Amino acid sequence: MAEEEAKNLENTDVVAETAEVTTDTKPEEAETKSGEAETFAKSGKKSKKHIEEVKAEEERQARKLERKAEEMTDKPKGATPVTRPLIERRGKKYQESAKLVDKTKNYSLKEAIELAIKTNPAKFDASVEIHARLGVDPRQADQNIRTTLVLPNGNGKTVRVAVFAPLDVCKAAKAAGADVAEDEEFLKQFEKGTIDFDILISTPQYMPKLGKFARLLGPKGLMPNPKAGTVTMDVEKAVKEAKAGKVEYRVDKQAIVHIGVGKVSFGTDKLVENAEAFFNSLKAQKPASLKGSYVKSVFVTTTMGPSIQLENNYN
Repeated sequence: MAEEEAKNLENTDVVAETAEVTTDTKPEEAETKSGEAETFAKSGKKSKKHIEEVKAEEERQARKLERKAEEMTDKPKGATPVTRPLIERRGKKYQESAKLVDKTKNYSLKEAIELAIKTNPAKFDASVEIHARLGVDPRQADQNIRTTLVLPNGNGKTVRVAVFAPLDVCKAAKAAGADVAEDEEFLKQFEKGTIDFDILISTPQYMPKLGKFARLLGPKGLMPNPKAGTVTMDVEKAVKEAKAGKVEYRVDKQAIVHIGVGKVSFGTDKLVENAEAFFNSLKAQKPASLKGSYVKSVFVTTTMGPSIQLENNYN
């Protein structure tokens, strides 16, 4: 019996020694706030790094909730955030120019253009634009206004005109001032996606050949259209008009017409002449089925300048 007890004591000593060894190989330990040892795994969700990241995220979320609670207590219920007026969010030059415009006054055409030139804040030769809000419904076919006109003094832009037509027509088009005039070679450029013109003119018999390039030309507004005068048999005349300052305007989804009538460098007289030509054209497009006012409001502005409201004498 004595021998068995001695063996048992030896076994317990061995177990104790192995236990000490294994505790040395356990994951790293750290002391908690209470002084007790906290055990971490080498990696994974129980690792020291992951636990510290979780605690940091919890503290961040708690701080966020505290800030929200403070904001709710500071602001009365139903209060809306205060935003600065639009004019205060503009540049300094724009704000200075806007002070010269009386928003309560409707200006005459000549006065408005003179003021637009004066209030132009841009350093470059800005365009003078007219924006007219109409009383039409663009969803109605007879009220979807779209037409062209030749401005007496041009629009101040250099226009590259291309012609897609038979070879004999192309020769006449080039003599009239067309920048590009080709036959089948033109289609090869479209296949490569090359577009180096601003206006495309075509003859009616060549329009089917352009059908497969509608997705290329359509979104850019370059697809020839009879209403725009770019599908015609008299290609020579169309080229001359395009080079002389022929512009197209159409009503958008909000029933507004936008058009540029020249550059600031034109001076008041030429700009007034171009603007009057536009208003005469717009009057001629008034739909017969329209009930109520045709032109609701008109504004003149430069590319980066403030808007100036005109007297509405165009119904």
